[in-house]
Amino acid sequence: MKTLKEIRNDFPILSREVNGKPLVYLDNGATTQKPQIVIDAISKYYDNENSNIHRGVHLLSQEATTAYEEARVKIQQFINAKHSHEVIFTSGTTGSINLISSSFGKKHIQKGDEIIITAMEHHSNIVPWQMLCEEKEAILKVIPINKKGELIVEEFKKLITEKTKLVSFTHTSNSLGTINPTEEIIKIAHANNALVLVDGAQAIGHDRVDMQKLDADFFVFSGHKLFGPTGTGILFGKEELLNDLPPYQGGGDMIKTVTFEKTTYNELPHKFEAGTPNIAGGIGIGAAIDYVNSIGFEFIKKQEKELLHYATQELRKINGLKIIGEAEHKTSVISFVVDGVHPFDIGVILDKLGIAIRTGHHCTQPLMDFFEIPGTARASFSFYNTKEEVDILISGLNRALGMLL
Repeated sequence: MKTLKEIRNDFPILSREVNGKPLVYLDNGATTQKPQIVIDAISKYYDNENSNIHRGVHLLSQEATTAYEEARVKIQQFINAKHSHEVIFTSGTTGSINLISSSFGKKHIQKGDEIIITAMEHHSNIVPWQMLCEEKEAILKVIPINKKGELIVEEFKKLITEKTKLVSFTHTSNSLGTINPTEEIIKIAHANNALVLVDGAQAIGHDRVDMQKLDADFFVFSGHKLFGPTGTGILFGKEELLNDLPPYQGGGDMIKTVTFEKTTYNELPHKFEAGTPNIAGGIGIGAAIDYVNSIGFEFIKKQEKELLHYATQELRKINGLKIIGEAEHKTSVISFVVDGVHPFDIGVILDKLGIAIRTGHHCTQPLMDFFEIPGTARASFSFYNTKEEVDILISGLNRALGMLL
């Protein structure tokens, strides 16, 4: 088992300085840093295997295809999907949600049908459904939350009807850190004959997700929040559902035969993977999964739980600071506001001290409206962060507030 120091050494960027100070990276909710194994896997592809996949008989194409498809199998095993062809490579969580809203919406949503989301959704899980509902004259419903930032499940039970075709919600809130009762929501939806899409972007790097246990119909996440490359994402979908849906885009690889009169579509997963994909990115996700498996979720969860508890305890000591989102079940994300201080000003001063946090509405403007605030400052932790970095954050905050108040 690696020590925390050895783990930090696996991430080259953690040793750099920002504004003459050691980097304290606390913006993992936006994107995680990349271990050397991921960087090397991407470089190896471009150095040694660069070729298009699925199409060439030459050695480079065969090597690239093998590496890419091996990554697909790693992802299948990582999320415990039944089949590797239930794993679709996309450009990210946003791309995966848009794929389903387009394909599922085209075939199954009609006037008067209902789609349900929650009050804590990222814009990527709001806007595609709004667009679909506007196009189809369908109805978008929203599950409310309480002031602790928890879903009111009893209200969900009242919202869902026989007209509800899909429930799409986040497993874990990027703004609040709330871990939703995902299995319970899925069971309620299925009992009412509605399908479920789970946005797993903020969950995938913090705890094991199991498609057999969860029973989600669709599950989406981004590679870059799993210590993999940007511009990569995954859509898991149950085989029978994906087979039922029309393709999202047309082009190479998603076809079987093409004539000017008619095109027949390829089998899964290629049916949803038109064009040359982000091959290096897919291989990079596979390397990221290898790395996460080598660390283990037992260590990851323990480390992040300790960081969340310690940081929450220390932040509460600061006069005028209020934590936004105090759900009983939380991941390692803390959003906060300070009386009389704009979050942006806090972020700018902390940056001068080498501390990277996120400020703003975090692509959850309706959620900020609910709390009647313009935005928050957000510190989001990963397993490579330390208590010493929390101490630096607290010291930096006290210094910033001393200047701003």
